[in-house]
Amino acid sequence: MSERDLIGYGGTPPRIVWPNGARVAVSVVVNFEEGAELQVGDGDPVSERVGEIVSVVPEGVRDQGQEQLFAYGSRVGLWRFLDALKRTDTPATFYMCGRAVERSPALARAISDAGFEAACHGWVWRPHADYTSREDERRDLDRATRAIEAATGQRSRGFFCRGSESAWTRELLAEAGYLYTSNAFDDDLPYDDPSGLTVLPYNLDTNDMKFFHPNGFVRAVEMVDYLRDAVEQLLAEAERGRSSTLSIGFHLRISGRPARFRAVTEILEYLASLEGRIWRAQRIDIARHFAASSHAAPMKTQQGDLT
Repeated sequence: MSERDLIGYGGTPPRIVWPNGARVAVSVVVNFEEGAELQVGDGDPVSERVGEIVSVVPEGVRDQGQEQLFAYGSRVGLWRFLDALKRTDTPATFYMCGRAVERSPALARAISDAGFEAACHGWVWRPHADYTSREDERRDLDRATRAIEAATGQRSRGFFCRGSESAWTRELLAEAGYLYTSNAFDDDLPYDDPSGLTVLPYNLDTNDMKFFHPNGFVRAVEMVDYLRDAVEQLLAEAERGRSSTLSIGFHLRISGRPARFRAVTEILEYLASLEGRIWRAQRIDIARHFAASSHAAPMKTQQGDLT
């Protein structure tokens, strides 16, 4: 069997107090993937099939419709997000694919100039579990890191790829000077990885990809209500001394559409109204605060031993 940690903090998570005195840290994440999705027209063997509709273009043929659905995010959605984030004074982390940045460096620069974290989302929008060679993955990681730094002036310290990491991803990230990875869906708090990285979990349920899932959101209000339920639950637990983090994931091409953008504006306004009860922060700041905390090291437990 594979080695898996099914215990984590074992029911006694560290009681982290975030910098503003709150026990709930909330991070807004915006994914910048446009131009980095797999497309036959860009020389990839296949085109991305997950989009506003399921692609019906034959495999191996250029899918201009899917290209245009992605392009909406960078042509229109980005500017809606930058405006809303500014109006609500919301800190945010942008997960940037290297190829998207290389193709549209002015857009990446606009994000950085607005004061947002430029984190790495891989070279293209694909699972790093696809890599069969450590060297191939290292090459693409370095390529993405350089592209983001060249366009934004920021050296990425955080990472998240689509789907799953490979067996080598965390070691490569640590070697490249990264501080945290977010390919983790198994906790409400960060924890330490043997690679030396901080693992900052990411939430897929409070993510607008659920607009593309048959069992997900249909109307904007459904995402707003779901997110509000999550925050209210964490705040109730915080009153009993429990600390937590929560990420909210958006995509330029998904929530950048007018009907769904109502979810973005209402969520950002709601979070702003909770100032002091929650800590709104970029993911790098959450990772750094946790790493500096005296509670950063997870409790030592053995499988089956919760004492």
